[in-house]
Amino acid sequence: MSSRAQGRRPTGPATYPVRTEEDLLTVRHAVRAATVEVGFGLVDQTRVVTAASELARNAYVHGGGGTVTLEYPRESSGRRGLRLTVMDEGPGIADLDAALTDGFTTGTGLGHGLGGARRLMDEFTVRTGPGEGTVVVATRWTVR
Repeated sequence: MSSRAQGRRPTGPATYPVRTEEDLLTVRHAVRAATVEVGFGLVDQTRVVTAASELARNAYVHGGGGTVTLEYPRESSGRRGLRLTVMDEGPGIADLDAALTDGFTTGTGLGHGLGGARRLMDEFTVRTGPGEGTVVVATRWTVR
């Protein structure tokens, strides 16, 4: 077992481009590996990977591409986390409240992406505006 798998914190943030379908797969694999390194159980691994997939796909489809950055915050209590920062330079979200509502979609999807991702994570913020792109920061914490 590697020292990272034994609880050593990963070093620094890692940023991945989201420009192609293949990039979406790369992000999924990177997030899955990061959840294991942080120490999440299988259910939380699935939650974080699902949220990351939805957010990265939104950046790709609606934002014309962007980046996903993984960071490893740690609280003073020792609790560890995984923070996803998903950025795009697309048109932004004109009505954020509507976009966070289940059933809202601008495409052919079911409309659970943004709101669903928010429910899967412990912390979730969105900065967006028409013509300003979108930045989503979402964090999941390990259980103490």
